[in-house]
Amino acid sequence: MNWDTLSPLLTLPVLLPWILGMVFGIFVGAMPGLTATMAVALIVPFSFHLPSSAGLAMIIGVSFTAIFAGDIPATLLRIPGTPASAAATLDGHELARQGRAGFALRLDLLCSALGGFVSILLLMTVAPQLARFALKFSNYEYFWLGVCGLAISAVVSIGNTFKGLLAAVLGMVLATVGYDIVSGTPRFSFGVQNLESGIEFIPAMIGLFGLSEVLRSLSAGPAAGDATRPADVPRWSETILTVWRHKWTAFKSSLAGVFIGALPGAGADIAAWAAYGLAQKTSRQPEKFGTGSEEGIIAPTSANNAAVGGAWIPALVFGIPGDAVTAIVLGALIVYDIKPGPMIFQHNAAEMNSLFAIGLITQLLLIPAGLLGIRLFSRLLTVPRPFVNAGVVVFSVVGAYALRNNFFDVWVMAAFGVFGWFLERHRVPLAPLILGMILCPMIEQNLRTGLIKSQGSLLPFFNRPICLGILLALLAAALLPVIMRAVGGKRLPKQPEA
Repeated sequence: MNWDTLSPLLTLPVLLPWILGMVFGIFVGAMPGLTATMAVALIVPFSFHLPSSAGLAMIIGVSFTAIFAGDIPATLLRIPGTPASAAATLDGHELARQGRAGFALRLDLLCSALGGFVSILLLMTVAPQLARFALKFSNYEYFWLGVCGLAISAVVSIGNTFKGLLAAVLGMVLATVGYDIVSGTPRFSFGVQNLESGIEFIPAMIGLFGLSEVLRSLSAGPAAGDATRPADVPRWSETILTVWRHKWTAFKSSLAGVFIGALPGAGADIAAWAAYGLAQKTSRQPEKFGTGSEEGIIAPTSANNAAVGGAWIPALVFGIPGDAVTAIVLGALIVYDIKPGPMIFQHNAAEMNSLFAIGLITQLLLIPAGLLGIRLFSRLLTVPRPFVNAGVVVFSVVGAYALRNNFFDVWVMAAFGVFGWFLERHRVPLAPLILGMILCPMIEQNLRTGLIKSQGSLLPFFNRPICLGILLALLAAALLPVIMRAVGGKRLPKQPEA
């Protein structure tokens, strides 16, 4: 990475939408119930009208700032702004109750930026090496990789595993609408011309995460809670010394966040809880967790932003998004004619260097944007929820229409909004559905192409070493929880008889 890569990014046409996108991410992330996925889904259509570097900067800026901003209401109100901020409610809110909310939020902000830095640096180091290994993959390996991504996303989803699998299947069914990948014949379009090219991904995402949230808010009724301003204004030196004192907690939490973020379907929320648990188990003072522990703030906030960068590793190398946010960004990359896969670092080397630079600079811009969010948060929460909902509906309609200037996409967005609200009412997770829509074309194309190459034989899908390794890993991931429960049950001591 050199000045030739950085200089085009430091111009006004790129910096202005970049900073505006980050401010929008702060707004959405800080409003309880409005998720980072929703923020990215709403901003993506507007980024298509910008140069590729400005559009990517806008999208990446939104994704990182929205994850951090969710920690602000989690600390002040004990209401997570995003699902990834749930772990921040424990010790952050306890410090706020002790009159140290300003210190907790600044500690949170600094660790979020550090976690993001670690994730981007690992992405720059690991992804190109992984891409070289991926060059050995054929249609048979990519088929199993897609199946593995779907299976993991369903298993790790919050709630019932069966419902996660159901959501993944629904996503795959929706992805089959349109032209057949191999024969080019329209299927499941039912004579509707607009469906012959398939269901547009971006309007579907806006509906699932924008309009469905409005419907959920309307059905839930008015939310309670008053904003409170941070009581203290700590010095940065105190915050930096605290992070330095717990540097190993921040580092190992960031690594855990990158690793978990790279697992399809896991996401920043699971990364935050896993890092919190890891920090508590390895801490010298585990009894302080939940009572305002500094480590209890550092661990989840380092991990949830690190998970954002971690999710990019499988997305860039294999075309498998690690979470819902990355799934949406993956669609944007394809629109920008950047095709994820093992050859991305050869065919799109300049774009990849630009993307890495955007990721690193975003972490620097996150600090002033985060400070702005901390100051303005209490004012934002005074905006009546009906006005927020109205704004989301306007953004959703404009965003869906702006993609192709086609009003049919608005109907698609509305249909998916109702569908997403219905699924969430029945506790069916949306992340596997999204990954099903993204991965189905990859799975189907590689399955059918592989069968054509093998003249209908399924044997190459099982007897190739990498295929066998992925299949064994998938079986181990599925059976390990069952085995652990069985072993744990046998070791339980017998209860004394009454």
